[in-house]
Amino acid sequence: MDLISIGNFISEERKSKNLTQAQLAKILYVSEKTISKWECGKGFPDTSLILPLCKELNISANELLSGKRINSKDYKEQAENNLVELVKERKASKTKLAVTILTALITLIPSFTILLLAGFLDISDSLRIWLIIIAFVVIVIGVIICCFLDNDFGSFECRNCGHKFVPNLGAYIMGMHTITTRHLKCPKCGKRTWCKKRLTK
Repeated sequence: MDLISIGNFISEERKSKNLTQAQLAKILYVSEKTISKWECGKGFPDTSLILPLCKELNISANELLSGKRINSKDYKEQAENNLVELVKERKASKTKLAVTILTALITLIPSFTILLLAGFLDISDSLRIWLIIIAFVVIVIGVIICCFLDNDFGSFECRNCGHKFVPNLGAYIMGMHTITTRHLKCPKCGKRTWCKKRLTK
């Protein structure tokens, strides 16, 4: 999908309906910043927002994914192209997940090895301290990289209302989590729940 074209299309259709970004954001239960990101081509509505957005802008989901109005003659062909693109994006999300897991392993295994060496080797105290510092720095850098990678793909689904959303990095980092869930506040219903990680946005 061409996010720039889709963003321009959303912006044009919103303006044609005399809606501000703030008004559209209120209707869809998202922030004004989220609408701005879509229109700048820096993000895409999650699956739970596609139909409500299309309804407000009086466009079809196929037109949204295409980033333009489509005549009836080209509709079927464009729908097939959009379906192929969505499958490709799902595969890309799985690849990003694999990269995130690999990054975590590459970071944590050497770090814990260094810590074990620092604890059990007969070395000077100054060298032991340096080894611990190096291990700690590597762990912190690895965690930060994993947070960026993990938050960059997919979305989280609210267990209360089913709304899918992408939290800001601060909320993501501060949220308690398990392997597949994270305790986050849903922007739609406002409740904090253990939101499940989804591969699609």
